[in-house]
Amino acid sequence: MPKEIKLCLVYRDMWQSSGKYMPDANQLVKVAEPIINMGCWDRIETNGGGFEQIQLLAGENPNEVLRKWTKPFNEVGIQTQMLERGLNALSMSPVSKDVRELMFSVKKKQGTDIARSFDGLNDIRNLKLSIEYAKKAGMVSQSCLCITHSKLHTVDYYINLAKQLIELGTDEIAIKDMAGIGRPSSLGKIVKGIKKYNPNILVQYHGHSGPGFSVASSLEVARCGADIIDVSMEPLSWGTTHADLLTVHEILKDDGFIIKDFDRKSYMQVKSLTKEFIDDYLGLYINSKNRLMNSLLIESGLPGGMMGSLMNDLEKSHISINKWLIRNKKSEISIDDLFSSLLDEVKYIWPIMGYPPLVTPYSQYVKNVAIVNVMNNIKGKERWSLIDDNTWDMLLGKSGKLPGVLGDEIIKLSNKLGKEFYEDDPQDLVKDVLEKNRKEMKKNNWDLGKDEEELLEFSLHKTQYIDYKNGEAKKKLINDISSKKQSEVLVKESVSENKKEIITIDDINYEVEYSINNEIDFDSKEDSVKGNKILSPIEGRVFLAKDPKEKSIKVGDSVNKGDVICYIESMKVINAIKSEFSGEVIKICFKDGDDIYDDDILFIIK
Repeated sequence: MPKEIKLCLVYRDMWQSSGKYMPDANQLVKVAEPIINMGCWDRIETNGGGFEQIQLLAGENPNEVLRKWTKPFNEVGIQTQMLERGLNALSMSPVSKDVRELMFSVKKKQGTDIARSFDGLNDIRNLKLSIEYAKKAGMVSQSCLCITHSKLHTVDYYINLAKQLIELGTDEIAIKDMAGIGRPSSLGKIVKGIKKYNPNILVQYHGHSGPGFSVASSLEVARCGADIIDVSMEPLSWGTTHADLLTVHEILKDDGFIIKDFDRKSYMQVKSLTKEFIDDYLGLYINSKNRLMNSLLIESGLPGGMMGSLMNDLEKSHISINKWLIRNKKSEISIDDLFSSLLDEVKYIWPIMGYPPLVTPYSQYVKNVAIVNVMNNIKGKERWSLIDDNTWDMLLGKSGKLPGVLGDEIIKLSNKLGKEFYEDDPQDLVKDVLEKNRKEMKKNNWDLGKDEEELLEFSLHKTQYIDYKNGEAKKKLINDISSKKQSEVLVKESVSENKKEIITIDDINYEVEYSINNEIDFDSKEDSVKGNKILSPIEGRVFLAKDPKEKSIKVGDSVNKGDVICYIESMKVINAIKSEFSGEVIKICFKDGDDIYDDDILFIIK
């Protein structure tokens, strides 16, 4: 008897896997109706992952956006689903129990039906509360198997993982093939094993198309019993996102599956609107290479969901390293060569770092270390010179148990730095914060929001929320859009001049003034100041303190070698920068919040 198979449109992930930003509330509401009119969807991925943080960075209130976005689907009975990161909830680092519980309650009330929960290390301790809190909130609990390919990550490994999650009470299992490197045959065997253990458990397949396996994988898992397949749509299908609806629909239909047909006119309307959003300004943040498939990703295993941010980081690193090469009278390198070196470095360091599945946030951690290692290698320096605190927490067991054993290089470095390993439940390390945050918001005269949804955003993304509230986020976005739109002019112009441009966002016109100056000056006024210069090891935004209560270094202070003297926010993590010298701070060469490149002078110590 023919089997029915259902489809889910991963509209949120389409954007996150392509670039930095995603549509605003008005755009999402506009595209919702034709999505519904296509008639083929049982589920829509509406939120989760980077959705909240990205909306805040764009100066939007994610709570208002989400309520408007889920409403049309709720009204017609199409299930909405979100992606959440277990211990990290919707953040990049561990979150307290009270915040995690509030998140599920809020998201259900905002119109989200299904909580797709994953742990980047496949540590079920980090998913236990997600399952409990999702079901308590009235949501469907779906737990992920984060797919990667190594000698440790076997078919039996994943089947046993699924069994444990089912025993914990999860309602569904997701095969989360975030890098698209799961081999079709192996994925089919995993699905068969799950269905053999529990024939009634729903299995949903999510596979990125990057290396090219996902179409074959979609067919194979369907044949082996999967119930729902995630797909994308033009103009944001393929590349680092997901296989296109048209292709997956046709192969499943041809193989004899019962599958809902779709309205082609509505498909074209969704495609047209999505292209309209790209042309508006969102396309400025989509690297063209993310629209391509790349079989080199098979070996590195870098996930599609972070490729948008990766290419953005790589572009900055490319500018930075070429700046250094020119200064040192060496030949520049192409971004393709830099990308190839990064893939090789990820392949090398991944086993040494304990084989963490390369999914958020651990893919970012491995990638960040790899980029710094590559940059240092070009400069003739050693590996492992800069590892941020979040990455160390992963290596030390504070985020969960790593699948593999750490390499000697990391063990020796941890011993040298006096790092201590942790084996207990990672959740025990995070104290409840909601009551403290309530008081802080009331002190600022900020409304806690409907169902305390504003309190949730403040607790999950404090820095971004503050920038949203004071208008800094919108201002930064507008200035950045203006800068990107004028990039071609910047290349052509060689003299400084001030220009003005009108930028329209959300039907509001903003006048932006910017300066054009294409002359690159590698000589710094700090070069004439005598003393030991502390250089930035990485590009990013530099801050004297990461917390307002923290005492900042100032001119005249004495520092010792090894003291933390500032922080650089780069590639979604905070890096503590330590002094290489002991002495008196005679000059601070940046303003708080400045964007800097590696090898820029930070301090002069005498």
